[in-house]
Amino acid sequence: MTLQADLFFSFRSPYSYLAVGRYRAMAEEYDLAIALRTVLPIAIRDPSILFTGSPNVGRYIFIDAARSAQMLGIPYRWPRPDPVVQNLMTREIAAEQPHIHRLCRMGQAAERRGKGLAFADEVSQVIWSGSVDDWHLGDHIAEACARAGLDFAELEAEAAADAAALDAEIAANQSALEAAGHWGVPTLVFKGEPFFGQDRIEMALWRMEQHGLTRR
Repeated sequence: MTLQADLFFSFRSPYSYLAVGRYRAMAEEYDLAIALRTVLPIAIRDPSILFTGSPNVGRYIFIDAARSAQMLGIPYRWPRPDPVVQNLMTREIAAEQPHIHRLCRMGQAAERRGKGLAFADEVSQVIWSGSVDDWHLGDHIAEACARAGLDFAELEAEAAADAAALDAEIAANQSALEAAGHWGVPTLVFKGEPFFGQDRIEMALWRMEQHGLTRR
């Protein structure tokens, strides 16, 4: 029996990037279906939360994400450009956000086709691996879509034409994450139990094996 899980994911989260390829590989190896549940980054959803607490938080994330990638052997560099237009020194969020809404809507449109996980993995590699600059220009995203088995022009057209409905689905994803008992990404939810962070993948696998997860 195919087990079902949800992966709550942000295109601006380095930890989401470090997790999504491993979850994709898990879904390919095991009799497991993982639905991508794209959420807006907290910088967009609620900047007031982002800017509370210690100013060391941002610096720690930069350090920890880089060393986590190094330990895992996953290529990594902070994106150029950042999916969220933000002054990282002042933490000011720009009023115009040309990237993140487009990415989230396309990710949700990909999930409508049952290929959200593949889309998120391929696009995240383009954004976060450091293999390209200006990932938003040229054919980078189109080629990532093709690798995921998706038609870029179709996704982009749907993201523009059905933006309101896609945004409502993305908001519902956030509500579902909160209902599952968490607020951050990446979070895998299996049978109502949240597993937060790229360092909880083995624990999530262990739990699913307790429920009869088998290899394909």
